[in-house]
Amino acid sequence: MAAKEQGKALQVELVAADRVVWSGQAGEVSARTVEGDLGVLRGHTPLLSLLVPGVVVIRSTDGETVRAAVAEGFLSVANDHVSILSEDVYLESELDTATIQHEIETARAAEDHDAVLRAEAKFRTIGKAS
Repeated sequence: MAAKEQGKALQVELVAADRVVWSGQAGEVSARTVEGDLGVLRGHTPLLSLLVPGVVVIRSTDGETVRAAVAEGFLSVANDHVSILSEDVYLESELDTATIQHEIETARAAEDHDAVLRAEAKFRTIGKAS
């Protein structure tokens, strides 16, 4: 990518507790925060917000769309740099419908509302209804 084009992109890091899940240049990032759904484009006002379990969508500058399920965490935006930090992050390719369904059933049986929300976010990542 030419240097001129890089200046027109967001630098994005999607980070779990144990690994960097995705890092690169993007044109757009969307995530769900405690304030609601948030879209970030180049030139966005600096902010720090709390993430809720949901789907993060990153549209990279090379045309790739990265979809990931995240648990609670933080989203930071400053100077066209976006950091998304969450204890648990799962890329769409890492998710399996049967495993997620089992997680939801187990969480519901245990009446663990937060675990249900996290598992349902995984289903939304792969485009399934729970």
